[in-house]
Amino acid sequence: MNQVQSIKQSIEATLGKDNVVIDIHQLSADDFYNITYYVSNAAEEDWDLSVGVVWEPYYLDPSTYLDVLKTTSSEKTKSFMGYDNPNSQAVEKVGLKEYDQLVEDASKETTDLKVRYEKYAKAQAWLTDSALYLLTTTYSGVATVVSRIQPFSGAYAQAVDNGSTCYFRYIKYQDNIVTKKLYDSAYKDWLKEKAKSNDKAQKDLAKHVK
Repeated sequence: MNQVQSIKQSIEATLGKDNVVIDIHQLSADDFYNITYYVSNAAEEDWDLSVGVVWEPYYLDPSTYLDVLKTTSSEKTKSFMGYDNPNSQAVEKVGLKEYDQLVEDASKETTDLKVRYEKYAKAQAWLTDSALYLLTTTYSGVATVVSRIQPFSGAYAQAVDNGSTCYFRYIKYQDNIVTKKLYDSAYKDWLKEKAKSNDKAQKDLAKHVK
């Protein structure tokens, strides 16, 4: 609730209450799902702004975020963008077919990861500039942590639940609290190892993908 109140205050303070007022509705889980994910079409979506309608990555690639907003992903656009007909006049008018093409072009690049990411970045830039879809919340923030876990000793993942917060194998503990100096040193070592690992993965990929 604090998160929602903070969003309300920020928006109203920025845009002015004469222009916009955020009316907060607290719902049961059943009521929430019945006006969001469980509706049969976009017309039945009964909300304007939500911190509960979310998406998280399934794997480590920009496509896991950007594909869901293609006009052909009607089950997702129904919830996230308020329409489910990819051929509607509104879709054509705001240029979403151009976004489709950018994402499609990026998906075809399967040999050079750098080029692939650059193409997806163009699609992301188009989406951001269009302001058709605005994020209100991200859950990858940074908070102060007091820890005795050796930095980067656990499993690392940017998608799904394979990271050290959910998967405890490989985690090592130490007697003293982790200091900034120790963390920074471990981070530099981790970046070096990650660069080697990424380079090896890219070379291995080139052997298998034609």
